[in-house]
Amino acid sequence: MEDLALNKHRLSDRIFYALQLAIEQKDAQVADTLVNALELSMTRNSGGGEFVERRDYPPEVESVLKKLRALKNA
Repeated sequence: MEDLALNKHRLSDRIFYALQLAIEQKDAQVADTLVNALELSMTRNSGGGEFVERRDYPPEVESVLKKLRALKNA
């Protein structure tokens, strides 16, 4: 997956890869910042000022968020 993530052109793909790396390195503070950046990059240009994101995250994002929660609870 490492090469796949680096070859993607979307900003959210690259942030997702960095988030995975931060979790692997057990850096919860950086991972939290990257989660915020990931959310912003996935929802930008998605509606007006009152827009509320209603889509679920893809399964791979859910899996990484679960790992982050486990890291923070450890």
